[in-house]
Amino acid sequence: MALHLTDGIPPHLSMWRRVREYAVPPSMIETATARRAAGDWAGACAAARVDVDLDLRALRHRHGTETATRLRADLRRLAPDLLRWHLPRIAPDGRLRPGLTVALARYPGSGPGAAPPQLVVRTPPARADAGQRVSLALWEGSATGDPYLLRYPHPHPHPDRRFRLDLHRHLWDAARSGELARRSGADRPPSTPPPAVLPDGAAGPDSPWAVARWAAEAELLLRAEGRPRGSFAVRLGAHRRAVLELVAPDDSHAPVFRPLRETLPPQEAAALPVLPEAAARVLPDLELLRAGLTTPDRLHPLVAAALARAPGCPAPPPPPAHVSGALAGTGDPHRVECRGQVHRIALRDGVLTAVDHDPEQLRRENLLMALGGPGLPCLRAIDAVHREPEALPAVRERLGHGDVAGALAVVEALLGPAAVLRDGPLRDALESAAARRVDHGLFRAGLVSRHLAVRAEADRDGPETARPRPSRSPRADRHTPPELRRKRGSRNRPRAGMFA
Repeated sequence: MALHLTDGIPPHLSMWRRVREYAVPPSMIETATARRAAGDWAGACAAARVDVDLDLRALRHRHGTETATRLRADLRRLAPDLLRWHLPRIAPDGRLRPGLTVALARYPGSGPGAAPPQLVVRTPPARADAGQRVSLALWEGSATGDPYLLRYPHPHPHPDRRFRLDLHRHLWDAARSGELARRSGADRPPSTPPPAVLPDGAAGPDSPWAVARWAAEAELLLRAEGRPRGSFAVRLGAHRRAVLELVAPDDSHAPVFRPLRETLPPQEAAALPVLPEAAARVLPDLELLRAGLTTPDRLHPLVAAALARAPGCPAPPPPPAHVSGALAGTGDPHRVECRGQVHRIALRDGVLTAVDHDPEQLRRENLLMALGGPGLPCLRAIDAVHREPEALPAVRERLGHGDVAGALAVVEALLGPAAVLRDGPLRDALESAAARRVDHGLFRAGLVSRHLAVRAEADRDGPETARPRPSRSPRADRHTPPELRRKRGSRNRPRAGMFA
């Protein structure tokens, strides 16, 4: 399907440009970097809105001192703001992909046959994603006995094969962020991928698929799976995947890939190693730079240091200064035509005020407007800004990505710190964000009213159109919490009609 361009910009690049502007604000990067440089990895995680669900003392008892030492070293090198920068996101708003478990690192198992523990980061389900907070935990091969999963069950606790970063440490490890240029292909000019591998319309120099890197990345993937050569799969879209084969004459030659000659059964194709999304697609920052939609100074500092000299990235002219709203000018006050004269509107004593009207006149006109009468043009302009300012889309973007402090800073710069919000879209957006943060708090506290095995029809259809739920208990499936599954399977559970 052909892409529909907006102002000549592909939709996915428009989304990524908004994500890079709002999702990881500079204040978060500065605070997290300062705390990480001071050796406070937990403080860096808190600054990047990453909840730490790790018990290092219990980990040492279960898996030994060596595993605990390696984990502590990884936590010290972890740049949580860089991790948030590279986490998978979904269109069209660019929020974090919900209900995902991403592996960051693997450690040796505690015994023969034991599953190796993995450092993972989890995104909350969509119904509790307010604030866009993520959690850092240790996956030990099973959800049974995990105190954190028993407290707030996750829809997909197992590490995802498609979204994994344990083979891409440069996307979260500050000590290895310099590898980004080589691993993303930024040190080479863009090349045209072979169209025989990709679906219709996906080939060409502007393709989002990083086909030139697939062979090298597939070699790393297969080695991690214990296979020097073999077949692998690349997910190209919903229900579409390419099954490829990595071949080389011998170990001294660089491997290349080719389409698999025979067609595998669906079960065998699904069991093949999947090339991670971080390796299958072109880095979004590289696409933005090459399209001239951003500059290195607008990227994460660690990303900019690696991509600043990437070939094929023209330096665009500096963008115009960003204006938060119609009345947010920092030089002159905003000017309004009022009764044949040009009057000024500016911040005075922490509120937005019509400067060229005396307080007594403003009091009378405000009373007239409260009774439904026509007010002064100056007061009507102030009322419009309180209810639906031009900066409302920017406020909504920041709230959607969890940057409440940034959204409130825009509102205060526009209306003043002492302003009282009036009914309207701006107040509705702030109240909705606050209510959704309560849902996330309930999820983190394990106080959800129903477990994830119950289909939330009311959430999907709304409280007015929701159908009544059946009186029988929902059938247990893979989403049922382990504690509830064990309770239902217990033999000493009393049953109706037992003594009939």
